[in-house]
Amino acid sequence: MEIRLARESDLADLPRVELSAAEAFAGRDVPPRVFTDVTSPDEWRPYLATGTLWVAETGGRPEAFLGAHAEGGRLHIDEFAVARDHQGQGTGRRMLAVVADWARAHGFACLSLTTFRSLPFNGPFYAAAGFREWTPEAAPATIRQRLMYEANAGFKDRCAMRLEL
Repeated sequence: MEIRLARESDLADLPRVELSAAEAFAGRDVPPRVFTDVTSPDEWRPYLATGTLWVAETGGRPEAFLGAHAEGGRLHIDEFAVARDHQGQGTGRRMLAVVADWARAHGFACLSLTTFRSLPFNGPFYAAAGFREWTPEAAPATIRQRLMYEANAGFKDRCAMRLEL
C-alpha cells in the first residue's frame, strides 16, 4: 500500500472509502447519517490545494484517506477513513506516521482531532499512537466549538486528542 498526497483523480473514490469505513460503526450509538452522508469531492479540493489530503492506495485505488487543515501551529485532522476491508492491517498507523512526519517537517507543533472516546478503533487507537486526550478547558476555542457542534449533531462520547510532535 502506497501512502501519498492525494490528486484530483482520487477525489471520486473518497465517498466510497468514507461509506466503507463507516461500516465499522454498525451497531454503535451513532447518528444514522454516518451510514449515508459523505463529504463531497468538491469539499476536499481546498485540502488538495494546501497539500493536506493524503491517500493510501492499493493498485492505484484509494483505500484510505486523511484530510487535515492548519490551525496556527497545529495540524487538525478533519477526517480519517480506512475502507472496512483494509482496517486492522496497519494502514491507519502508517498513515498517521506519514502525516506526523509531514507536519513536523512543515513546522507544526502537534496534531489534533476529535473522535469517539471509547470505541476501540477511535480513542484507544489514537492513544496507542501517542495522542492524549485534551480537556475542553485546556483546548483552544476551535476545538471546544467542534466538540459542541458534534454533540449537538448527536455524536456521543466524543473527545479531543492531540499528539505533540
